[in-house]
Amino acid sequence: MTPDPSSSAAQYGLSLHTSTPELGLALGNFAGDRRHQVWSLDRGLSTHLHHYLGEFMAPQTWSDLAFIAVARGPGGFTGTRIGMVTARTLAQQLEIPLFAISSLAAYAWISVSQQSQPVLEPQVIAVQMPAQRGEVYGAIYQVGSETGLTPLLADTIQPLANWEATLASWPTAYELVKAEGGLGSSVLGVLALAEQHWHRGERSHWSEALPFYGQHPVTK
Repeated sequence: MTPDPSSSAAQYGLSLHTSTPELGLALGNFAGDRRHQVWSLDRGLSTHLHHYLGEFMAPQTWSDLAFIAVARGPGGFTGTRIGMVTARTLAQQLEIPLFAISSLAAYAWISVSQQSQPVLEPQVIAVQMPAQRGEVYGAIYQVGSETGLTPLLADTIQPLANWEATLASWPTAYELVKAEGGLGSSVLGVLALAEQHWHRGERSHWSEALPFYGQHPVTK
């Protein structure tokens, strides 16, 4: 039976982060029941993903899910593709929304949420992630306690010198954070940002969820 996302049973969101050598999974029900786990799988991701996913879900079942969220990249090509295919397949089969969340946005959100003091006013966060051939992925966001996360500069890939020039000319103060390792735990940011979309009434169809590889545009 296809789960009804509006029913009382379908109260959980599941998020996957496979864009780095780590697998991150998170599950939450909007009411304090939240857990996550990270595994360092590297090339074993394709072999072990479904096993760990099945174990992680218990005691919840697929019918408990209201939506799925997935890190869409940037990150490793193969890992991102595996996560996107898995999430799209699950969302299609379960007929529930799928939110594709930027890996940089998730990292920005986690960086702010881990601060010792609450965000009392909008804060600008620049996120930098290593790419290849001397390039970096970068994005700039505004984070606020009421507004959530708003992109000021969408995910991009460019030479390090160009990115540094962009930061040097940025018109407002910002905090630079570098996403350079241990990114699997930012799966909690993927879940949190997806919950914001959910509470705003957005219901993204699985076919609209596309990866961001950085190098080439991806179409449906």
